[in-house]
Amino acid sequence: MKLIAGFAAGLVFGLGLVISGMSNPAKVLNFLDVFGTWDPSLAFVMGGATVTTYIGYRLAWKRPAPVLTEGFQIPTNRTIDAKLLTGAALFGLGWGIGGFCPGPAWTALPMMAPGTLLFIPAMLVGLWLGGWVSAGGVRGSARPA
Repeated sequence: MKLIAGFAAGLVFGLGLVISGMSNPAKVLNFLDVFGTWDPSLAFVMGGATVTTYIGYRLAWKRPAPVLTEGFQIPTNRTIDAKLLTGAALFGLGWGIGGFCPGPAWTALPMMAPGTLLFIPAMLVGLWLGGWVSAGGVRGSARPA
């Protein structure tokens, strides 16, 4: 049942990205181009997503536990540190340069646009490198044998 629910949630999310135009990187890049061909529609998409998320969380937290698992998984770390800020800055730079974040990039993949075909492998390499660095890969490789 969890697999079916996960698939359905991903399908709804992906369809929402495609219908809203977020799988088109030009939409994002035009939103960021405030002094050029500015397109405010991304703000409406984000606003709608924020309201939907707010309502969804309020309804979910009224339950004693989630429907398909034992308990809620709420992050406990509230620290704003260099690692968080560096990751946010890298994400923002990638978003601003490529016009994609991970979800819309995957939904745009079937269109086989050259930008998407470059972005997805670069994103996967970046995710791998981030995990490697977080696991101590940079510091670990400098240790004497």
